[in-house]
Amino acid sequence: MATVESVVRRYYAVVSDLSSTEDELRALLSPGVRVTEHPNALVPAGAVRDLEATVAGFRSGKALLREQVFEVHEVLSDGPRAAVRATWRGVVGADAGPFRAGQELVAHVAALLTVDDGRVLAHETFDCYEPFAPPA
Repeated sequence: MATVESVVRRYYAVVSDLSSTEDELRALLSPGVRVTEHPNALVPAGAVRDLEATVAGFRSGKALLREQVFEVHEVLSDGPRAAVRATWRGVVGADAGPFRAGQELVAHVAALLTVDDGRVLAHETFDCYEPFAPPA
């Protein structure tokens, strides 16, 4: 059986891999998943997403970015809960809204996840974005 830490690390790996599939993501998410994104520079009002909204966001990220990576610095787990400290980097693929092709976005992430039966049941994330700067 997978450990909480291994599920969490796999989840971040699938999310950051632009070649991963929706089926790979769905396999890691509980049907009742709840993803809470606290207000940040990209989502000023914050958001709460269910499974379908999470998959739609996954799809949107793939459409916007030409590359991305989550560098997971640490995962601390206790029972079904895990605390994660990570850095996310994404490079915009094409001009979209305020973003320009080639622009790098960086967020420092703290997150709390709950894993149930080998799947993410809850993900609460606090994303601190570095100031957005146009590409050189």
